[in-house]
Amino acid sequence: MHKTLTASLCAMLFGGLAACAPVAGNLSEMSGPAGSYEVAGVEEGDMLKLRAGPGTGFRVITGLPNGTQLRVQSCERTGGTRWCKAALDEARGLEGYVSYAYLRRL
Repeated sequence: MHKTLTASLCAMLFGGLAACAPVAGNLSEMSGPAGSYEVAGVEEGDMLKLRAGPGTGFRVITGLPNGTQLRVQSCERTGGTRWCKAALDEARGLEGYVSYAYLRRL
C-alpha cells in the first residue's frame, strides 16, 4: 500500500513514474555504503581519480587502477554522480572521494 501511494504521489508531482524510479546500483538498496570495495571498470590505461572532495572540481590526490581495494565510509550525491568517501586499504592515511560508478563491493 505504501509503495502504491508513493508511486501515485510521485506521478502526480512529477508527471510520471520515471522521475521516481530508483536508480540502478542505489546504495540504499544494499546493506549500506560502508564496507570493502575494489576499483572496477576503469578503461585500460586510465585510473580512477581519488579526489580531495566530492566532485570533479576538486584536486586529484592520486590515480587508482582496477583492483585497488578501498574502505568506503559514506556516500553522497553531487549532481548526477554518487561520490564516496574512501580510504585505501594499503595506505590507511590516504583518503578522499571516488565515483561510486567504478566501485565493486567485495
